[in-house]
Amino acid sequence: MTDAARPLYTHAQLRRLLDPQSVALVGASERAGSFGDRVASNMAGFRGRLHLVNARYQEIGGKPCYPSLAALPEVPDCVVSAVAREAVEPVLEEAASLGVGGAVVFASGYAETAKPGRAAEQARLQALARTRAMPIIGPNCLGIVNYLSGAAMTFSALPRQDQVAPHAVGIISQSGALGFALALAVAHGTAVSHVLTSGNSCDVDMADYVAYLADDPACRAIACLFEGMASPRRLLDAALRAAERGKVVVAHKIAVGESGAAAALSHTGSLAGSDAAYRAAFARAGIVVVDQFEALMETAAFFAKAPAPRGAGIAVVAASGGAAIMAADKAEIHGVPLPQPAPATRAVLEARIPEFGSPRNPCDVTAQVLTDPESLNACAKALLDDPAYAALVVPSVYAYEPVVRRILAFDALAAAAGKFACTIWVNEHLEGPGAREAETAAHTALFRSTDRCFAALAAWLARPAAPHGLAPAERLVAAAVRDEVATALAKEGGAIIGEAPAKALLARYGIPVVGEVGADDAEGAVAAAERLGFPVALKLAAPDLAHKTEIGGVRLGLRDAEAVREAAAEVLAAAKRAGVGGAGLLVQRMIPAGLEIMLGARVDPLFGPLVVVGLGGVFVELLHDSAVDLAPVSPAGARAMLERLRGARLLDGFRGAPAIDRDRLAAIIARFSEFAADHAAHYREIDLNPLIAAGGEIVAVDALIVAKAGG
Repeated sequence: MTDAARPLYTHAQLRRLLDPQSVALVGASERAGSFGDRVASNMAGFRGRLHLVNARYQEIGGKPCYPSLAALPEVPDCVVSAVAREAVEPVLEEAASLGVGGAVVFASGYAETAKPGRAAEQARLQALARTRAMPIIGPNCLGIVNYLSGAAMTFSALPRQDQVAPHAVGIISQSGALGFALALAVAHGTAVSHVLTSGNSCDVDMADYVAYLADDPACRAIACLFEGMASPRRLLDAALRAAERGKVVVAHKIAVGESGAAAALSHTGSLAGSDAAYRAAFARAGIVVVDQFEALMETAAFFAKAPAPRGAGIAVVAASGGAAIMAADKAEIHGVPLPQPAPATRAVLEARIPEFGSPRNPCDVTAQVLTDPESLNACAKALLDDPAYAALVVPSVYAYEPVVRRILAFDALAAAAGKFACTIWVNEHLEGPGAREAETAAHTALFRSTDRCFAALAAWLARPAAPHGLAPAERLVAAAVRDEVATALAKEGGAIIGEAPAKALLARYGIPVVGEVGADDAEGAVAAAERLGFPVALKLAAPDLAHKTEIGGVRLGLRDAEAVREAAAEVLAAAKRAGVGGAGLLVQRMIPAGLEIMLGARVDPLFGPLVVVGLGGVFVELLHDSAVDLAPVSPAGARAMLERLRGARLLDGFRGAPAIDRDRLAAIIARFSEFAADHAAHYREIDLNPLIAAGGEIVAVDALIVAKAGG
């Protein structure tokens, strides 16, 4: 519901709302179980001043109750509205007139109902927030908790936290129920600074919360669960702000499929958007994405504690050979390097590990540690002191008192080395001895999944020191060329810009394209082929024809005049059968065989122009091997896209084929992406497919631009 034009709220603008010194609870009640009763109970630990407001009572639970906000002894920083939807607007109007710093609205039945009248009510709340400078959370939300001050402005059940540790996670969620489900991590020792839910986000949204926590010293990492946003680029700006302050945003997005997206519309009135677009945008902003809800708090807690990596690899030490093998398997799956120890490190391991163990990485110290506990510490210290390793991973197959001592010892060793330790809880005594100690230790992260541990380590090791932001620093193509191409695109008629004119426009951006000669009939095609030299390709050309191959409009490898003449007759006949009017022919020289690369672009309704890169043919069609990013990308960003392809090794040559010049290919992708970004007003889709790449020779042999209606 928030609009893209509104800048992010600053920390100062949200301070009275999210860190209030005084709170007015409108709708306070003595009825057990009511929202008013629940909020008052949750606010029992609030270190500020709580005022109860309800004209039906003079006091509740021995505390004075006031008939209105105006009757309070002070103007509160924040108003919590626990009244029915019909009464919300008058309450907020009064609050705004008094100069209240913000409001939390629980009431539901607004835009999420998809009823025009209810959406209009929500729009009025938004207008009130903007015109009266009073930020509003909700409606249709469960509220928020600031554990630092005890301001638990929610009717939800929540775990208590006596003291907030320095490595606290801030939780942000559109879904109130799931947000408070994440907050239950407090019960087993995870430090949480805030729980901020947004519901329908008529005003304050996820992006505002991220920006606020970016500037809050009590929060070290941000766990973000959401369904979608109407203006997600604001979230990226907020995440970049967090990254500048050394904080990681860890996100899990739900509603990634069509049915999930439909559910999001009914649940929060948000737009779910494209999962591929979100992932591309997240990468630009340095947001770490987790694919499992269960990984969100573990990963955020890891990043809240972990320092910058000092080393490129990970060491594994285990008292179980099976657990060590499991760790090695997951490390390989996630691309986490497990380098072998340096000679000095290996000497320590060999001296302390029995011959039936393994002084390698992963390091199996065997059950012998039961009789020689110090051997495990010596091995762990040696590995942490080795400059090859950024962190030590220790699978814990038991939950008993010796494990507690080991975890504390490893935590101290990690702190002394300026590194980090990860405990993997590979036993089913989930809250057994050692689990809480690992969770609360300052230099140790606890994972209840080997897979999730190595996924987090992979993100940690790969995370850049500074995210590269939303756009390259400089243009590749002159502004004058951009303007000339924009003028040409505006003059194009029809829904489809066919191959020849599309390639001509793309060539202006420095994209190499195969030349062609047009012909009206078979004899003209023969003359063109003889001028170009055999072999040639013959293609149908017609206005608004998107896919030539589907009607038999392409012939390849024609080696003489008779083959061209015969192919021309067949192609023109196919056009006639398909009812294609104004058909002509294109004759091109045949490009030698090479690796096929597909480039595409489309305009996403939320993120704008996107560029897609894939290996052509069967790879993109059957294996869905492609990479997506926001346009434009820099040449370095284009190289990163290529490296994300599952078939990227084919670029290095396969079965005697020459290696593709990745720098040359990346430069072409970057120029194509700049075209896509510059001219998003004129197209819906662009298809440059395929590029034929053989060594340093890369050329586009087909192109298509689907024009935007009215563009």
